[in-house]
Amino acid sequence: MLTEINFDGIIGPSHNYAGLSPGNLAATRNRGATSHPREAALQGIAKMRANLALGLAQGILLPHARPDHRWLAALSTHYAEADAHLQAQALSASAMWAANAATVSPAPDTSDGRCHLTPANLVTMPHRSHEWPETFAQLSLAFAHPAFVVHPPVPPTFGDEGAANHMRLAADHGAPGVEIFVYGVAGGPFPARQHPEASRAVARSHRLDPRHTLFVQQSEEAIAAGAFHNDVVAVANGRVLLAHEQAFADRHRFYADLRAVMPEVEILEVPAAEVSLADAIASYLFNAQLVTLPSGEMALVVPTETRATPSVWRWLETQVQGNGPIRRIEVVDVRQSMSNGGGPACLRLRVVADPATIDRRFLVDDAKLDRIAAVIESTWPEAIPFDGIGDPALVVRIEAARHALLDLLGIVEFIDS
Repeated sequence: MLTEINFDGIIGPSHNYAGLSPGNLAATRNRGATSHPREAALQGIAKMRANLALGLAQGILLPHARPDHRWLAALSTHYAEADAHLQAQALSASAMWAANAATVSPAPDTSDGRCHLTPANLVTMPHRSHEWPETFAQLSLAFAHPAFVVHPPVPPTFGDEGAANHMRLAADHGAPGVEIFVYGVAGGPFPARQHPEASRAVARSHRLDPRHTLFVQQSEEAIAAGAFHNDVVAVANGRVLLAHEQAFADRHRFYADLRAVMPEVEILEVPAAEVSLADAIASYLFNAQLVTLPSGEMALVVPTETRATPSVWRWLETQVQGNGPIRRIEVVDVRQSMSNGGGPACLRLRVVADPATIDRRFLVDDAKLDRIAAVIESTWPEAIPFDGIGDPALVVRIEAARHALLDLLGIVEFIDS
């Protein structure tokens, strides 16, 4: 009964372009622009509908309470008196990128036969460092069944950014797999966000077999070029690893180690001579959802920006026309998220589990998405200008919109958070 479920973060009503994330080139480039939360959230809903149409299972994670009044109180201030930078950090809708919510190890990989989830502590960036308590609460609710173990985050001594730096390869989703933790060391002027000590701590707590667990360093040039997470330069699914030639510090050793533990692995490397690192990052070619369809074929769900990048689209067309593992390309419009540095893969957390063990309020079908979209259309702000984030009326509307969604879903546990 195990299946892969994509849990997408619903883009929250406070979605704005404050440019809070050094190393995320799109986010810093668009700092100060006017955001469109309603359009952003509806784009996310459309992506979920596209996944359902492909025959994939789909779940949701909820927008966090924003502004985060509890975080501001811990800093001995409140929203009306905080300076603009603190207001932006408290208002950030960055929890929409569910790939950073947690690291997930499915039951077939763990020694106790349970699915383990560890929320990311996200300590590197202040605007994300206060996400984990609500993420932990949501995961504890959605995955309360004994089939799961939800751990507290790794202590903030070491930075952990979740599934965006974690890959899994397996013969099929329900089979034992190889788990790959990708960490960073340096990258020019930008911080490395995933510490190897955090990755190793997660692997230990998830009770993974060391013989089928790899720790791999991301290349400094990838981080310096704007690949702030591994999922900007690599993605894995089933037996297939899709990666840029410059993704890893020592790709030859990594590939050899991977083949030693999984001889049937298919490594699909995109040569830098065909797609430059700059084009790969600008188009988010690798921040795509590589998924297995009910037919057994693989599809790659990519953002519209890939089609607008000639070198990337040419490479993709060659793959589909050839004999490779990717048999279908699905293009989705997530431009509002992309402008803040998050593509299709950023918006989802992959969980392999029996859907019957998951709180049904966190699973969706087309009818539920219709109801969610109706709330978004009627309550989400149409636009947030950067110089308007301190507006008290905007705060009231953002909080009311989130409460309307929680009320619709019957998830009253977070109404007063």
